[in-house]
Amino acid sequence: MKKLLSLIVLALVMLVAGCGAEESTGKDTSPSKEAKKKIALVLPEKMGVNPFFQQMDEGAKQAAEEFGIELKTIESTDHSAIEENLRVAVAEGYDLIITSSFESEDALKKIATENPDRQFAIIDTVVDLPNVQSVNFREHEAAFLLGAAAGLSTKTDKVGMVVAMDIPLMKKWTVAFEQGLKETNSNAEFLVNYVGGFTDPAKAKELALLQASKGADFVAGAAAVGDLGVFEAAKEQGFFTSGQDVDRTEVDPKHVVLSQLKGTDAAAYETVKAFANNNFKSGIVEYGLKEKGVGLTYVTHESKTPLNSFVGQEVIDQVKALYEEIVSGKREIKNPLSN
Repeated sequence: MKKLLSLIVLALVMLVAGCGAEESTGKDTSPSKEAKKKIALVLPEKMGVNPFFQQMDEGAKQAAEEFGIELKTIESTDHSAIEENLRVAVAEGYDLIITSSFESEDALKKIATENPDRQFAIIDTVVDLPNVQSVNFREHEAAFLLGAAAGLSTKTDKVGMVVAMDIPLMKKWTVAFEQGLKETNSNAEFLVNYVGGFTDPAKAKELALLQASKGADFVAGAAAVGDLGVFEAAKEQGFFTSGQDVDRTEVDPKHVVLSQLKGTDAAAYETVKAFANNNFKSGIVEYGLKEKGVGLTYVTHESKTPLNSFVGQEVIDQVKALYEEIVSGKREIKNPLSN
């Protein structure tokens, strides 16, 4: 009997101990709060030079804050550092790595191919890989509107554009702009010159002055940082101009009278949002006038700067009518690169 009682007591002790261990183990192995997703934004240059990238950073940060994402922005000192920065982001274990522009294409193709299990995105160009989302813009739609406004505004029937480089990509600006120009002013002459780079204001200024000397009273800037030189020329010679990507009319309201807009902030925001909500997919995502990814000051977006009389409200109203035709599908502005 004593032996039986001893066995019963031992069994009870082991049972209690087992339950305690089970409770303790349960506490230790209970699922912890899900770790934050980590996203790296690798910019192809330092911020503060081109507002295009500043805007992108702001959009990504806004989405990261709203959706509980850990975001790190990595600035490249020059284009040669892009690949190294992408490798750093991979090594640091970021769940999604976003970069931008054609300067990053080759580096991303290499890194994304080497890391097929990692997800990437590139804004403002296309990299055709199964683990890359390419966020593209229909800039040609906004360029058409800018050309239409220029055609209605010019008093000399001579309109120019100073363009960064003579490469296929820039046809989305030049070809579509000329289409819009001819749509509203069949008599207008289109002057176009190429800077040969994206960071040369001095050369851009020289070309803008050349076009003004030929009678152009409106010279559109499409030269990235070079647009600053176009603005200087406009101020010196008294002609009118336009900026790119963000509203540049604030720079010099007397001469910078329009801006072709590109919502890189919206693109970065939507990319981060999609990843946060598990809706991120590879392939091409496009933003045009309908999606408010591109636009034109006073036509699709308000401006803090009063409308310059060189353009005038009557011109804006006519361009708005063209805008409505495009977003409704009544009018299609074909991508020059798809021809």
